Amino acid sequence: MNYRHIFHAGNFADVFKHLLLARALEYFQQKNKPYFVLDTHGGIGYYDLQGDQAVRTAEAEQGIVRFAEYSAEEPLAAAYLNSVRKLNEEQDKLRYYPGSPVITSEFLRENDRLVVCELHKEDAETLKNTPLGRHKQVQILAPMDGYQAVRAQLPPAEKRGLVLIDPPFENTTEFDDVVSALEQGLKRWQSGSFAVWYPIKDELKTAAFHRDVGALSGLPKTLIMELNIRTNDERKGLHGCGFLWVNPPYGVVQDSEHLLPVLCKTLAQDKGANFHSRWLVGE
Repeated sequence: MNYRHIFHAGNFADVFKHLLLARALEYFQQKNKPYFVLDTHGGIGYYDLQGDQAVRTAEAEQGIVRFAEYSAEEPLAAAYLNSVRKLNEEQDKLRYYPGSPVITSEFLRENDRLVVCELHKEDAETLKNTPLGRHKQVQILAPMDGYQAVRAQLPPAEKRGLVLIDPPFENTTEFDDVVSALEQGLKRWQSGSFAVWYPIKDELKTAAFHRDVGALSGLPKTLIMELNIRTNDERKGLHGCGFLWVNPPYGVVQDSEHLLPVLCKTLAQDKGANFHSRWLVGE
């Protein structure tokens, strides 16, 4: 495994992914019953945006830095932005960025539970030595293949919650692995919410992924949300990403109608920026 997220921490894709994740967790909090979250690819948890790797790409400048400045008063982004600001209370400017397990931990109540996996050995050790490793409601399984955890950890005793599948997509079989994980996960937890983040690099591969998921037997309601921040140009790196969300919380569906335009307007890098959402399987 060669992918290291520190080069991309806080970029537009993180903002898109973590903003919608935070909204989902807020909706889970609205009921008194406990919920469970499985994060299959947790990374290192905390990212220093002033470190050499992050500075080299400066992707956060066009991501969280821009979003925090221009969307600071956006009500639906308040909880997400608060989780970012909390890490930077003693900083003159935004320096640290929370990964998905850190953001999720901010929404855990006394009886809620988070299981985090990370396969990369060095990142796994880093993750276990963060404050998350001492959080009583967080279990870190690392190094561990997150796809195996889908089979091993589901169904949860809590009966409601979310599986976040956010792989690095550095393997040619990654889309196939995701489809297999969804199939296995839904067999074990048909009512679970499964949020799959994916990069948009090759539109044909993305369309094939959608078809393969849509062909799964008994697939529940599934929403696709995508954001492109500029015209596709491979020389400039990733231009778009999406969420394929099985059993999305109703509130997230409603919020996305407002947040996708906000994200597009705030993070757009040229006139080719666009967004869309559609049901792969309707209600």
